[in-house]
Amino acid sequence: NPAHLAGIRAAGSYFPKLPQVAVFDTAFHQTMPERAYLYALPYELYEQQGIRRYGFHGTSHRYVSQRAAEMLGIGALTGITCHLGNGCSLAAIVEGRSMDTSMGLTPLEGVAMGTRSGDLDPSVIFHLARHMGMAVEDIEKLLNEESGLLGLSGVSKDLREVERAASSGERRAQLALDVFIYRIRKCIGAYMAVLGQTDAVVFTGGIGENSASVRRGILKGMEGLGLQLDSARNRRHKGLEGEISSVDSPVKILVVQTHEELVIARETRELLSRTMED
Repeated sequence: NPAHLAGIRAAGSYFPKLPQVAVFDTAFHQTMPERAYLYALPYELYEQQGIRRYGFHGTSHRYVSQRAAEMLGIGALTGITCHLGNGCSLAAIVEGRSMDTSMGLTPLEGVAMGTRSGDLDPSVIFHLARHMGMAVEDIEKLLNEESGLLGLSGVSKDLREVERAASSGERRAQLALDVFIYRIRKCIGAYMAVLGQTDAVVFTGGIGENSASVRRGILKGMEGLGLQLDSARNRRHKGLEGEISSVDSPVKILVVQTHEELVIARETRELLSRTMED
């Protein structure tokens, strides 16, 4: 945010009459109901400090949910969008609107990521502080920059390098992959329960678009939930948009290339158009 603010201030100084628009990554998730965004903390902390789930990757989830609806020939998607990259988040979408998402007050919450831990028992933080003498700043760095795939594998935050290490027989690399995939599987299952009906599960982001092996691992054994993967289609869709589910799969499985910049441009145009009309 400080870097963005510096750019905004500089542009305002050099181009004082030029409109500026900020498109927030959290905006798409503002349709979440209270039951999804509130933490079970004293309510006053939400009222006074705004402590709640906000969610991130909103521009990506917005784009891929809209694009998935176009691909399926429906008005709006009810399903699950999976943005998987160095940062990872999932969203439960009902008729094109975000009803829940895995990231929270910050991007640290949710599934395991490249260097972020994702969900953990908050008492881990107390343990690190009390028994290892770690300062708050050091714990924050540990959870955000030294955990996830990097921390578990000891190899890299880059999934491609972790996969290569795992294929060479490095146990910790394989364990990192197993944890990464397992957490995403759990989240998909939870969101299917929340939604009740699911048109599609959509993969996007650097990993979601390009790693057929991760998609296969996530969906393995989920046929009972209506998710039937076509292995040949899955292998063919590396960085390519399209359907990777079997023709008779009750729930469609899609790969969509995210286009966050396009969403930002569209949102900016829409806002400026309304401003000019007013």
